[in-house]
Amino acid sequence: MISRNTIDTVFETARVEEVIGEFVQLKKAGSNFKGLSPFSDEKSPSFMVSPVKQIWKDFSSGKGGNVVSFLMEHEHYSYPEAIRFLAKKYNIEIDEIEQTDEQKDQATERESMFLVSEFARDYFHDILLNNGKGKAIGYSYFKERGFTDETIKKFELGYSLDDWSHFTDTAVRKGYDIDYLEKTGLTIVNETRQFDRFKSRVLFPIHSMSGRVLGFGGRILTNEKKAAKYLNSPESDIYHKSKILYGIYYAKQSIAKEDNCYLVEGYTDVISFHQNGVENVVASSGTALTSDQIRLISRLTKNITILFDGDAAGMRASLRGIDLILEQGMNVKVLTFPDGDDPDSFSKRVSTDELKEYLGENAQDFINFKVSILLEDAKNDPVKKAGLIRDIVVSISKIPDSIQREVYIQECARIMSISETVLFSELAQIFKKEQREASKKPLQVRPEEPVLQKTSTQENVNELEKYEREIIKILLLHGNKKINFVDLIDDEAAGQKKEIYTNLISQEIYLDLQDDEIEFTNEVFRQVYFDVISQLNQEEDISVDAFINHVNTEISSLVTNILMDDEKHTLSDWKRKEIVVKGIDEGLSKLVSDSVFNLRRILIDEKIGELQKAVSMDKSNDSILEEIVNYSNLKKRLFSELNRVV
Repeated sequence: MISRNTIDTVFETARVEEVIGEFVQLKKAGSNFKGLSPFSDEKSPSFMVSPVKQIWKDFSSGKGGNVVSFLMEHEHYSYPEAIRFLAKKYNIEIDEIEQTDEQKDQATERESMFLVSEFARDYFHDILLNNGKGKAIGYSYFKERGFTDETIKKFELGYSLDDWSHFTDTAVRKGYDIDYLEKTGLTIVNETRQFDRFKSRVLFPIHSMSGRVLGFGGRILTNEKKAAKYLNSPESDIYHKSKILYGIYYAKQSIAKEDNCYLVEGYTDVISFHQNGVENVVASSGTALTSDQIRLISRLTKNITILFDGDAAGMRASLRGIDLILEQGMNVKVLTFPDGDDPDSFSKRVSTDELKEYLGENAQDFINFKVSILLEDAKNDPVKKAGLIRDIVVSISKIPDSIQREVYIQECARIMSISETVLFSELAQIFKKEQREASKKPLQVRPEEPVLQKTSTQENVNELEKYEREIIKILLLHGNKKINFVDLIDDEAAGQKKEIYTNLISQEIYLDLQDDEIEFTNEVFRQVYFDVISQLNQEEDISVDAFINHVNTEISSLVTNILMDDEKHTLSDWKRKEIVVKGIDEGLSKLVSDSVFNLRRILIDEKIGELQKAVSMDKSNDSILEEIVNYSNLKKRLFSELNRVV
């Protein structure tokens, strides 16, 4: 595990404008930088980077955060992966905190397997480009497939010589342990000898989401009848075929930006699409699609388009994948290519514009696809047609969202010329059958879930969060400032008189909320507030950096959004247009008071609502009526303070 000291050093050293500048073209805008959003298509820049605050904000998508959160959003790294990326970039030595012997052994073993896999990638790629036999056989094969040198280098394609142990001997000679060569499946070890698994094959390295080499896919180029045409690395601690998609590392940014993922079957389908300008594509590598692979895509988009060739038999065999995608709450479309074409061949014989146009115009929803595939078998047979309709309803039943299910039922009724009532009845029967089957399974003991009571209307919840956020914003931006406040004191002789006193804004808010025993309803706001109070109790200034670089990305994102709220005007260059932006410092005292008063007002409204409900159940309870009157009077006083009419 990475030590806190290393994480702090990374945040102190990394420059957000330098890191983001590698991915987004930034231009100076006052003290900030601006550019086009990397998360959406736009013509006017809405992406802002603040070197002073070391944060960024994308006003088009609402995303924002620190340098680590940018890598997590844009590169889809995990938190540790982002820290390691920055440590490597800035030459920071990573200090690992103390681990158990078992954890150390496991971490060392996994890392050794990664190192062996990365060596193999470089070895096979070098053989392909620089070895005589590698160039004559492997390189020639890829060139015949129409791949350019740039594409071959991008996907790090390789070749393993037609030699029983050339790779293994080279790896051992360079100091790589035979144990890890065997565990990754690169070398097969038996009682008499050790030899290369991928002998005489072209190699396709398979990467993780973050770009680490997990394993390989190999295609044989000889005519050996007993040898499999395609061969993958075996399952290992780092490679799980059912949990990875070929090309995800190269496609992740495009998938997120296009908000759609094209799913194909083979390695060359992915590579050909990339070479022709369509990069949001991944492959299931010839295996049946799994739930883990779908969830991997769902981190990037909720939309999947499955691309089939013209082989009807293959398409029927893949129909199960559609139901799996629907089960995961994803939106699925299907596209087929003309007879004789697959994604690889089609993308090679058309231009980029023609390919994109075909993909855009020919994708159809799964109902139309199933009808087009299965109706041919049903023809005029009523029994088979009924079976087709039932099959479609089963697919619709997999959709978790009830509104989407209803829309698809309506679409099925229209296409198949059948009553919606009948389809809804069939859907209900499917659900009942699933419930019966579930009831037959052994009961699993589940922890009791707390019963949530609705204590406020949605409008009140939204208003509460609005003013809770406002208070957090004041604390972060102005909490360390001392300003004058006005207190109204009751005086028997002179009535109410004003008393002016000076206090820290953070201290004033803390005392006001403590007096009323007010707690934040939003969990993230509550945690930020507690951290602020903790800093104050230690007689420290509020440290905004501690929140910007917080391990909890929700807190980091919230604080960044608050800090960048006031930077919007730099995008529009209001100063150049002679539009004066009024400073907030001029009315800070009133802003603090109004925020606390408004919070009290909403909570009082809730309390009055609860009491009125109690009165409706017990109209003779005078004490409750008296309480309502007292709260109503308090509400009037608050409105008076806020200069509002009740």
